[in-house]
Amino acid sequence: MPNKKLLLTDRIYGNYYISESVLIELLRSSSILRLKNISQFGPPERYYHIKPFSRYEHSLGVMLLLKSLGASLEEQVAGLLHDISHTAFSHVVDWVVGSNEKENYQDKRHRKFFAGSDVKAILTKYGFDAKKVADHKYHKLLERKIPDLCADRIDYSLREFPTTTARKCFAGLFINKNRIVFKDKKTALLFASNFLHKQESHWGGFEAGVRYINLARVLKMAIEKKHISFEDLSKDDDYVIKKLEAIKDGKIGRVLSILRKKNLSEIKKNTVLFKKKFRYVNPPYLNKGKIKVLSEEDRKYATTIKNASDRNKKGIKLPII
Repeated sequence: MPNKKLLLTDRIYGNYYISESVLIELLRSSSILRLKNISQFGPPERYYHIKPFSRYEHSLGVMLLLKSLGASLEEQVAGLLHDISHTAFSHVVDWVVGSNEKENYQDKRHRKFFAGSDVKAILTKYGFDAKKVADHKYHKLLERKIPDLCADRIDYSLREFPTTTARKCFAGLFINKNRIVFKDKKTALLFASNFLHKQESHWGGFEAGVRYINLARVLKMAIEKKHISFEDLSKDDDYVIKKLEAIKDGKIGRVLSILRKKNLSEIKKNTVLFKKKFRYVNPPYLNKGKIKVLSEEDRKYATTIKNASDRNKKGIKLPII
């Protein structure tokens, strides 16, 4: 029986009817559905200070953004699947394995995880090369290195911007020579400024950092004491939370109890210096028929980025609970 059209409604991109059978089947796969219960922010809402959105919402958003920009079906598929290898607690696990400054643990395991997932058979059924879909080097609209624009980076940041700002930025995007570009400098600067604000106020800020470092410590302790296994992290947030909170260990319980507070700024003791990944963008935009790069045309923005980078290099003092 043929698949019917599927209506997807997104708070930024609007309504889209999905008619491609491969996308509809992938949207019903366990690998994609698992992402509904994995927080985009890393720590789940129970231990975080900001209401999160899920990796599922983000993955759908990346796919819809690519679709709206006219990307190939293969790149839309890659966009939908780009986060399926994330563990429970997402990038908190980078702090467990020691890759916190790069936050690339998920990238390293992506192709191996992909090969053992249920999506491989779906891709093969519809004539897609699963290895190519899983390899981001083939999908330059989906993934590029910082500070370039890419669908992944654009979507996760737009979801944190004020809705009106997010929609203005989205409306200002187009494709030029397989590259995402803004239609004008004003919109490029609007996006870049809001992105940097999120880096300093959220992603690289105190509240996020203290939760990352201490939740990672809890996971390490729980794994070392064999209360949970590293393989448990391949489940989802709720599964791991339930196991953690069932542990009869006073130290673990105390830390989790503190992390449930929505403001930890009063904790001043036992600080250690840590560095978090520095995220910023340097978007290209169209100016009189030519593509320009924001920092080369706006010296104030170039200076702002340098100052933010210098602050990030100094690290941030985070308390060990």
